[in-house]
Amino acid sequence: MNDSLKMINDTVANIVSHIQLPRMVRVRQNFCRDKIEDIPGAVRLELNDGLLARVRPGERIAITAGSREIANLAIIIKELILCLKERGAEPFVVPAMGSHGGATAEGQTDVLAGFGITAETVGAPVSSSMAVEQITTTAEGFPVYMDKLAYEADGIIVVARVKNHTSFRAPIESGLTKMVAVGLGKRNGAETCHAGGIENLAARVRSIGESAINHSKIKFALGIIENSYDETYKIKAVAAENIITEEPGLLVEASSLIPQILFDSCDVLVVDEAGKNIAGTGMDPNVIRTNYVDTVTYKPLAQRIALLNLTDVSHGNANGMTLADVCTQRYFDKIDFSMTYPNSLTNGMLQSCKIPIVMANDKLAIQAAVKGCFGSDHHNPKIIRIKNTLSVGELLISENLIEDTSRYPLVDVIGEPEEWGFDEQGNMDFSLPA
Repeated sequence: MNDSLKMINDTVANIVSHIQLPRMVRVRQNFCRDKIEDIPGAVRLELNDGLLARVRPGERIAITAGSREIANLAIIIKELILCLKERGAEPFVVPAMGSHGGATAEGQTDVLAGFGITAETVGAPVSSSMAVEQITTTAEGFPVYMDKLAYEADGIIVVARVKNHTSFRAPIESGLTKMVAVGLGKRNGAETCHAGGIENLAARVRSIGESAINHSKIKFALGIIENSYDETYKIKAVAAENIITEEPGLLVEASSLIPQILFDSCDVLVVDEAGKNIAGTGMDPNVIRTNYVDTVTYKPLAQRIALLNLTDVSHGNANGMTLADVCTQRYFDKIDFSMTYPNSLTNGMLQSCKIPIVMANDKLAIQAAVKGCFGSDHHNPKIIRIKNTLSVGELLISENLIEDTSRYPLVDVIGEPEEWGFDEQGNMDFSLPA
C-alpha cells in the first residue's frame, strides 16, 4: 500500500473505529433443487429429436461459448462435440461474448480457458477472432454483424444460458437471441445493440438477433436453465427457426428459479466476490436489488454494499463496480482497466465503471459501509453476507436478524452466532459455501 493510501486509511480507521460489527449466524435458504444428474445423457436426449440430422458429414460447425461461468458448460460443449463428430462433422468453438475479454481474440480465448473450455478439454479447436461480416440490415436499418469464422462455417450451434437481463424486462432477455445478436456480433454487434440506450436494448436484441438467425447457417440452439443453486436444471434443444418463439417460454421458466435473498432489508450487504463470470455487472442487480440504470425497479435490500474481492477468472474486468459503495484494496488491485473499459465504452454505460470508496481491508470496508447508512445503529447494524450473487443458498445474517427468520418459511437457521474472524491485517478467510 502506498504512503498516501495508508494515511487515508489511518484517518478513516479513526472515523469508523467506534462501529461494532455484530456476530453473524449461518442460515440456509431453501429453493427448488431439481437438477439434471446426467449432463451428457441430457444433451444426447435433446438431440435425439432429429435436430442433429441437420448436420451432415464433413461440415465445419461453429459452437458458441460466452463470457459467463455457466454450470457444466464445458461438459455440455464436450458432449455436443462428441455427437457432432459421430455425425462425421468437424466442430470448433468460437468465443461469443461481444466486447468482453478486453475486446481481443486472445483475451476472449483466455476467458474460455478460465471456464475450463480449451481444445484439450472439449476435444475441438477454440478459434477466436474479432473479425466480423456484416451479413444483412434489419428493417429498422441496423447493421447485423457476425463472427467471420462462424459465418463462413457450414453451420452454427448456439449454446447459451437463458435468464433475466440485468437491466431490462422483455419477452426475450439474456439467452439464445442475445448470444446471436451481441455474442456472435462481437464488439460491433454489442455496440449496435447498445447504441440506442438501455430503453431500446430489448427491441434491438430481438430485431438484430432475428435477422442474424434468418441470414446465417444456424442449425439449432441449446438453451440452458439453472436452478437457484447455480446447477443445471434444464437443457433444451431449439430449432433455429423456433428460437424467437420458444425463448420467451424458457425465460419464464428461468425467471421462476432465479436466486433471491429472501430478507426484506438490511443496513449493509457484504458480497465476498463479484466478477464477469458471475454476472455482466459483476453482481446481479436482480439479486442485490439495486442498479445503476432506472429501467428496472426493485424493492431495495440494503442501504450500502461492501464488495470484498474480484474473481480471478474475470481477468481484471470490473464492469459494474459502481453497484458497490465500498470495495477493498484487494478488489481494486485486481482491476485491469484495459479489460474493463472496452465493456463500458462499447455499451455506452460509462457509469458502470465508477470506482467505489476503496478501503485497506475487509473490516474497514464493512465498517465504512455501515458508517454510510442513515438511521442505523452503529453498535448493532443489520448485515447480510453472501458469497456472490449466484450463490445465495447459504448466507450469513447478523444476530439481530435471527428473529426475522420466523417470517420466512424457506429460511432455516443452521449455525450459532460467530465472530467475523478478521486476521491481523483486518481480512477474512472466504469460507461461505458456493
